[in-house]
Amino acid sequence: MTVYTDEIFGPVLSVVRVDTYEEGLALINANPFANGTAIFTRDGGAARRFQFDVEVGMVGINVPIPVPVAYYSFGGWKASLLGDTHMYGPEGINFYTRSKVVTSRWPDPATSSVDLGFPRTR
Repeated sequence: MTVYTDEIFGPVLSVVRVDTYEEGLALINANPFANGTAIFTRDGGAARRFQFDVEVGMVGINVPIPVPVAYYSFGGWKASLLGDTHMYGPEGINFYTRSKVVTSRWPDPATSSVDLGFPRTR
């Protein structure tokens, strides 16, 4: 669908199934847009490997929408970046640096259930 091949912004979830980690990584890295992606796992090794292997500007680990706080740049890599720098943050000064922001959340499996929403005050 064009929802996967065009870069759109809005409340849209695109799900593409693959059989292996390598296939999923290749699919993400082959996309001409590289704004953000997320992985949901209880395997810290897989999460760490993913954050370094994936070629995307914003990475979520157990976080559904990996938008960083204001002092990090919002934006992606590849065709998702317009101009020389991101909108704000340190990227406005570091013209020739490419950063990667990783946001992760590791709930205690003994006291939590699967919840893909935003954290709530308990």
